[in-house]
Amino acid sequence: MAKKVMIMDTILRDAHQSHAATRMRTEQMIPVLEQLDEIGYYSLEGWGGATFDSCMRYLNEDPWERLRTLRKYLKKTPIQMLLRGQNLLGYRNYADDLVERVVDKSFENGVRVVRVFDALNDPRNIESSMKAIKKYGEKYGGVCEAAISYTTSPVHTLEYFVKLAKTYESMGADNICIKDMANLLLPFDAFELVSALKKELDPKTKIHMHTHNTTGTGDMVNLMAIRAGVDIVDTALSPLGNGTSQPATEPLVATLKGTEFDTGIDLEKLIPIANHFKKVAKELEDEGSLNPKVRQVDVNTLIYQVPGGMLSNLMNQLKKAGKEDKLSEVLAEVPNVRADCGYPPLVTPSSQIVGTQAVLNVISGERYKMVSNETKDLFAGKYGQLPMPVNEEVAEKILKGAKRITYRPADDLEPEYAKLKAEVVEKGYYTQEEDVLSYASFPEVAENFFKWRKAKNEGVDSDLLKTGVYPV
Repeated sequence: MAKKVMIMDTILRDAHQSHAATRMRTEQMIPVLEQLDEIGYYSLEGWGGATFDSCMRYLNEDPWERLRTLRKYLKKTPIQMLLRGQNLLGYRNYADDLVERVVDKSFENGVRVVRVFDALNDPRNIESSMKAIKKYGEKYGGVCEAAISYTTSPVHTLEYFVKLAKTYESMGADNICIKDMANLLLPFDAFELVSALKKELDPKTKIHMHTHNTTGTGDMVNLMAIRAGVDIVDTALSPLGNGTSQPATEPLVATLKGTEFDTGIDLEKLIPIANHFKKVAKELEDEGSLNPKVRQVDVNTLIYQVPGGMLSNLMNQLKKAGKEDKLSEVLAEVPNVRADCGYPPLVTPSSQIVGTQAVLNVISGERYKMVSNETKDLFAGKYGQLPMPVNEEVAEKILKGAKRITYRPADDLEPEYAKLKAEVVEKGYYTQEEDVLSYASFPEVAENFFKWRKAKNEGVDSDLLKTGVYPV
């Protein structure tokens, strides 16, 4: 059935996370925010994911202040965020009281669409988040978008994904997102999957396609999804589009113009905005944040299943170890580690866990001679239920009889907020409730940022302000 296709542009979040390690500063966004607001997007992704960490760790920005700034300028277009389920904005499981407060404050500060996912596709790990999104989003007309982490393996079949989508819908999802973070979903498979979801889900449930262009198939994936009836697709304005980022916005708008799927977006209005981000991309490249390699097509991704952000992390880890020449060996080891771990989708945090373990296996010269604590926790069930049973031989080697769990990992966690707030207050850093949530997500990073902020506000420690980095 013919219908207008809606677009969510990722230029303010995933585009620069995929290309430039999330280093775009708020001041680089502000000049065109009002123009972006006039385009007619379904939403603009501007928060969540790695922006939270990067703002404090590298940019000396308060991520909550960034969100409030976006909301100030984006008066018509909903701000969308990415939430890692029980992992929230960090990399561990957080107690349910923190889940509630992060969601509440996200809506209060300007978020209107929350895309929530779990790296393992374990519904138990997004249940608390979804309940909070429905509860606190009601006041703001908030949208709960539950995401399927797409991957391929012996267990990740069409039937698996349809069943998972129906489960998420029954839990209250307004939208179902196909989150193809590594651009592994091939065009004809996209058509089949979207068609199946359209057939099985409630007509009121929107289907949202998220892919990248790492393997060069992203534009075709979007087109086939559109032909199958998808409601929303993700794109990124061309200066930070394609490659490990999303397919570029402008070509899709031009392709659909005048067709039954016309987006209604004026291509000419996109050009001056794209010109601005060309300058931003050049600035990011000049400062070393943007590696031109991430803009290239790499069909090896279909073999190794390594998303763009994960590839950047692997390259950085090998560079620090002085083993950059081992990249091909590490990429070849990634599928082996993934199989040992029960075929988790490679998305944060499982992508970092599998990738880091692959690096350790290669540089140590012996598989699982060195094992990260996160790998041990993954095997022990502390991240949730894995899609398939783990390699028991490897599990015995690394766990050495340690306890494994089969229940929801967060059930072991006591409420955290009150204790963390007391710590922030005692250290003299409390200025807003959001500070506690920043500290909960990244204690050391947040504390360093708080020290920098305090020095700036009180006009002391000029050396610190010059360097922009507070020594640990």
